[in-house]
Amino acid sequence: MLYFIVNLKSQTGNGLHNWRSIRNILDDNSIEYMSYETKYEGHAKKLASAISAIEDENKIIVAVGGDGTVNEVINGITGFENIRFAVIPSGSGNDFVRGHLLPSTRDEALSYIIERCALDEYRPADLGIVTYDNTQRIFAISSGLGLDAIVCKKALTSKLKKVLNNMHLGDLTYILLTVISLFTMDTSDFDMTITYENGADMNMSINKAIFAAAMNLFAEGGGVPMAPDAKGDDGLLTITCAHGIAKWNTFFKLPLLAKGKHTNIKGFDIIPVKKLTVHTSKPNVLHADGEYLGDVTDAAFEVLPGKLRLL
Repeated sequence: MLYFIVNLKSQTGNGLHNWRSIRNILDDNSIEYMSYETKYEGHAKKLASAISAIEDENKIIVAVGGDGTVNEVINGITGFENIRFAVIPSGSGNDFVRGHLLPSTRDEALSYIIERCALDEYRPADLGIVTYDNTQRIFAISSGLGLDAIVCKKALTSKLKKVLNNMHLGDLTYILLTVISLFTMDTSDFDMTITYENGADMNMSINKAIFAAAMNLFAEGGGVPMAPDAKGDDGLLTITCAHGIAKWNTFFKLPLLAKGKHTNIKGFDIIPVKKLTVHTSKPNVLHADGEYLGDVTDAAFEVLPGKLRLL
């Protein structure tokens, strides 16, 4: 059975139009399904938890929305081993489907799901989990401290995002907010402990840190390739850090980051890890999949290998 969790407000309100089209195709093809519409922030998590409790041996949860909806749903799922997961993208960033090379349009995604839902097949996909202030949050794309988190926080309430979404230019939101934030943010010092794939630990300190992002997939913020070689099924997170770069110089390096050409530039570190713990010299904004979690001084990021059964 297909269980749809639908964010009607995604893509600046186009979620309703998308869902009507999806529902018509499902009905025209006599496909059995249940649907649940989100009513408020956090509702998708509660819906996913309730669906998880339903007795059904062939349960497929389909998130219809953006990356924020995906994050809420995966945080609500209990018993990952009994559920397959799919996404019909209806957001401004859609980095989850981009990172897993899934169909990127509504109709292609729906056709893919219909085609494969009868097959008892899935591919294991990694998730990440961030621990902060005695709280944990699962993430599918990325979680981080500093600049990328500041941009995500601003994007949640940005009028610019709504305007650009209406112009079908939503991906530009994160780039423009990044430029603005670069020149207004305060840097801080990070003390980090990295756990490598072989289990070895290494302590590392960086001064004037701009950001530290734990990437499960290669891109965040609407396709910015923060970790160009990251894969969502390799059992690792890729830590991307930027530090010690003068603010005037970051403006010239930003285009290289946007094109994934930053891997050999001084001031950028890209490190595959199993776990990362960070202590910051002052509170930093923390996000998970673009969702603001708070301002913290301590956070730990760890991979959950093969946790998600991806349709």
